[in-house]
Amino acid sequence: MQIIENPNRESWAEILKRPTQTVNDIEDIVSEVFVDVQKNGDEAIQRYTERFDKVVIGSNLVSAEEIEDAITLIPEALKEAIKNAKSNIETFHVAQKTSKVSVETTNGVECWQEKRPIESVGLYIPGGTAPLFSTVLMLAAPAQIAGCNEIVLCSPPNKEGKLAPEILYTAKLCGVTKIFKVGGIQAVAALTFGTETIPQVYKIFGPGNQFVTVAKQLATKYGVAIDMPAGPSELLVVADENANASYIASDLLSQAEHGKDSQVILVSTSKDMITKVSEEVSAQVDVLPRKEIAEKAIDNSKLILVDDDKTALELINRYGPEHFIICTENENYYVNGIRNAGSVFIGDYTPESAGDYASGTNHTLPTNGFSKAYSGVNLDSFQKSITFQKISKEGILNIGETIELMAEAEGLQAHKNAVSIRLKDLKK
Repeated sequence: MQIIENPNRESWAEILKRPTQTVNDIEDIVSEVFVDVQKNGDEAIQRYTERFDKVVIGSNLVSAEEIEDAITLIPEALKEAIKNAKSNIETFHVAQKTSKVSVETTNGVECWQEKRPIESVGLYIPGGTAPLFSTVLMLAAPAQIAGCNEIVLCSPPNKEGKLAPEILYTAKLCGVTKIFKVGGIQAVAALTFGTETIPQVYKIFGPGNQFVTVAKQLATKYGVAIDMPAGPSELLVVADENANASYIASDLLSQAEHGKDSQVILVSTSKDMITKVSEEVSAQVDVLPRKEIAEKAIDNSKLILVDDDKTALELINRYGPEHFIICTENENYYVNGIRNAGSVFIGDYTPESAGDYASGTNHTLPTNGFSKAYSGVNLDSFQKSITFQKISKEGILNIGETIELMAEAEGLQAHKNAVSIRLKDLKK
C-alpha cells in the first residue's frame, strides 16, 4: 500500500482518485449492448451470455425444479445463518415504515402524503468471482416489506450455466417472483426494455462492476429509475495511535478481496499505526484464498498520515467513502462530523463485514464519491411518496386570491381562471 504523509490540500483530488475507468471509456460498449438487446431481445441476451460468461444457456428463466434442487444443496447451518441475517435485516427495515402524514395548511385545505410500493423492481445480483447471495437479502427483503408486486432477479451464470444454490435459496426465501440467469450489461438492458422472457421493470437495484454501473446510468435515459450509482467496493478507516492494527488490516482486506478494482484507505494521525497496519496487511493477505485479487486492490489503496482529527475529517468528507470505519478514542468527533458516507461503523468490534451480512443495515451503498448526494438502499427506495389534497369551499375562498395573483404574475391565465370560475360561483 502506498504511504502518503501530510499531503497538501491541492493534491487531495489526485490522491483520492478512484481506480475506475471513466464513463467515456466504456459507454460505447454499454450503448452497443443496449441497442442490440432492445432490438433483438432474448437472442441478443444469449449471444452476450456466451461471449461474456462463456456458457450457452437454453433458457434464461430459472425453473421451480432448479430452485428446489438448489435448496437441497445448502447445509442446514448456512440456511439458519441466512434466516438469522434476514430476520435482522427485516427488523431494521420494518422499523423504517412511516405512517400517513396529514396537515391542514390553512382552514379548509387538507394536504397529506402516503407511500405506495413500486410495482415492479429488478434486482441485479453480482456473480463472477463471488456470488453475493447476501445482496439478495439486502434487496429482496425490503422489496417484500414495501409490497412490490413483481420482484425480478438477474444474476450471471457460472461455467455450468447455473446460479449459485445460495442465491436461489435466498431468493425464494425472500419472495422473489422470477429469477433469470443473465448478468452484466445485458441484464440491465433486459430489465430496461424487457425481452420475450424477461419483464421490463420500473426501477433497477444492485451493485456491480464498472460496466454494470454505467449500464444502470444509461437505463435512466430510457425512463427506468435506479437505486444509485453503485460500483466497485471501497472502504476508508480512520484510526489513532490506540487502534488495533490487526483489526484494521482485516477490515481493509475484507473489502480488497471483493475485486481488483476495489479501493481501501487508512487515514491516521499516527505514523506508528500506519507502519503497523502496513505490516499486518502484508502478513494477513498471504493466507487469503483470494490473495491475487486482494493484492491487486491493495495496489490501488493508500495509507495517509495527517496532522490532526480536523484535517482527517475534512479529507474523509472530501472522499465520501462507501464504508467508513471509526477506530479512534475521539469517535464522537467523527460520528457527529461525517457528512459524506454510505454507512458508518463505530469502534473496535464493529467490522464492516457485520453490515455486509447480518447486523441489519443495508449493504447496497453509493460508491465513487456518490455518498455526497445519494443514500444507501433503504425501505423508501422501494416506495414512492404520493401527495394528496382536498379543499373545501372555505379553503378555496381562503387561498383563491393568492393563487390568482401568482398565476397572473406568471402569465398563466388559464391557471387563474380555474380558480376564478369557482370563486365567482361561491360569491354569488
